[in-house]
Amino acid sequence: MLSQAAFIDLCEEELRLCAVNEGETLIVVSQGSERSDYAEAFLAAAPRLGATGFQIRLPEATLGIGGDVGVWTVGATPLARNRAAVEALKQADVVVDVMFLLHSKELVEIQQAGTRILTCIEPVDILTRLFPTREIAARVSRAVELLSAASVLRVTSPAGTDATFRLGAYQTFGQYGFADKPGQWDHWSSSGMAYTYAADDGVDGTVVVAPGDILLPFKTYVQTPIELTIEAGRIRHIRGGLDAELVRRYMQNFNDPDAYGIAHIGWGMNEKAKWTALATDRRGHGMESRAFFGNVLFSTGPNTQAGGPNNTHCHLDIPMRGCSLFLDDRPVVVDGDIVIDELRPAAAAVA
Repeated sequence: MLSQAAFIDLCEEELRLCAVNEGETLIVVSQGSERSDYAEAFLAAAPRLGATGFQIRLPEATLGIGGDVGVWTVGATPLARNRAAVEALKQADVVVDVMFLLHSKELVEIQQAGTRILTCIEPVDILTRLFPTREIAARVSRAVELLSAASVLRVTSPAGTDATFRLGAYQTFGQYGFADKPGQWDHWSSSGMAYTYAADDGVDGTVVVAPGDILLPFKTYVQTPIELTIEAGRIRHIRGGLDAELVRRYMQNFNDPDAYGIAHIGWGMNEKAKWTALATDRRGHGMESRAFFGNVLFSTGPNTQAGGPNNTHCHLDIPMRGCSLFLDDRPVVVDGDIVIDELRPAAAAVA
């Protein structure tokens, strides 16, 4: 267990990576009493770098957005009902989000004001073990360059996946665990991810979620194959056994046709992240599962992060093993292993 004093030191190093400097303003945004120790740690760390920090604590706690309990309804946060808080956050140089604002319209608005936003909601021991580095940031930046230059992304797998994604309609994103550029959002502990969004009608083919792949927010390993038929950017059929029925009913419960849209597609590059982590530790939001080396991360639901029109609250992230991913026919991931040297760790074993 990391002491609070040691956690403050770690938050200081994280803020240093986020380029927090003398004279800047940092705001921690939270809800209720949730993660009050995180807020205190960042507020204690900020003055060490010469920044002025304070906290906006929203009184209403929406349990479903953090991923720990309840139905995970992305994009629906108490910030939507607090215009004064949004305006205050837009004036900050840095916002530390300890409640999870991703996929909300408010997050995009704050980014557009030039504010750097860092989300931090994972357990402290995971934050420590997956602490980001500039080396992984360089690899992620190179992956973003490759992904941004591509017109077509294709994913295949021995289980039967064969789907194409028509790119270019939306921007490409990289997560390396710290936010050091104006208007950037990032997530401490999800370092090592590159992804993008296809055109709204630009995804076609079959995705087979195979045993051993991970369903988030369910936080479960798939036991029986799930076959998704996708046409013009929409899931048209969901076939399979119990796991398929769970996914089908989960999406139906939102009573929203946009729940069947396709969100982002990309891959993980973090050699320190463990595919097995979820087997023994179901705490937190599951960012480690999204970032492990060589996974292809296929997602359904909202594309508001990229400025798209789909703002459904239904979002599935599915890290898939053993897949191959191609950019304009160039292999990037082959059978679950990244084959471009620039995207591989220089001198570290892959977990």
